[in-house]
Amino acid sequence: MPELKTMSWVKDGPVGRVTLNRPELLNAMNNQATCDLNTVAEQIAQDQEIRIVAIAGAGRAFCTGIDLKELSAGKIDITYHDRWESALRKFETMEPVVLCLIHGYCLGGGLQLAMACDIRVSTPSAQIGLPAIRESLIPGLGAWRLPRFVGMGRAKQMILSGDNINGTEAQRIGLVDHLVGKEAYRDEFEVYVAKYLRSCSKGSRLAKLVTGRAFDLDYEAFYEEYIKLQAVAMTSYDFHEAEVAYREKREPRWS
Repeated sequence: MPELKTMSWVKDGPVGRVTLNRPELLNAMNNQATCDLNTVAEQIAQDQEIRIVAIAGAGRAFCTGIDLKELSAGKIDITYHDRWESALRKFETMEPVVLCLIHGYCLGGGLQLAMACDIRVSTPSAQIGLPAIRESLIPGLGAWRLPRFVGMGRAKQMILSGDNINGTEAQRIGLVDHLVGKEAYRDEFEVYVAKYLRSCSKGSRLAKLVTGRAFDLDYEAFYEEYIKLQAVAMTSYDFHEAEVAYREKREPRWS
């Protein structure tokens, strides 16, 4: 695998652990980071043993988005955004279930990355927002994803004001799924990683894929996709393991 300069990932059994690693810059994403994120996403998507992906940021923040130093120096062009969106879509559409831990700051591209994950876990005080308008930019496909989480009205308010909300408010409006304490947040995040790992059967992972298309397909097309994936689920090892586990009155052991 090519050397990663802005992040790392390790395989921890069925869990792929991704750490954004530019703590001195609050994990801001420069050009290299967009390349690294694509590399990581491709590697994880190709690993058939990974069922859960856990993304976190080193240091005091999850991610503050686009690297403003590179942007103001004229080093970022439209290809940056193309690479960035390609990486996010890989996480959004890969089979493993993707969780992220939000702490400190989750701004711009940081929130865009979080929205491309399946489950968002946050500290109550985390600062969350899409401040792209301050650089006269569109906040990426955050403009497409955010309305799906919080509705058009709230999405426009956040995007057009550039204001931040905290983790507590983000959970209230449906942008964050779970809150963790401000002190032991990394340990508490692991509780949620373990929780979703326990339920992460083949059926669960396929449910992620079909649910991700819920707003894109009409009923007939969605039903066709559902039937196709349900047939895969019902011929999987995990389905048969669930049947046996039910008869034996025990918890299933997913492949």
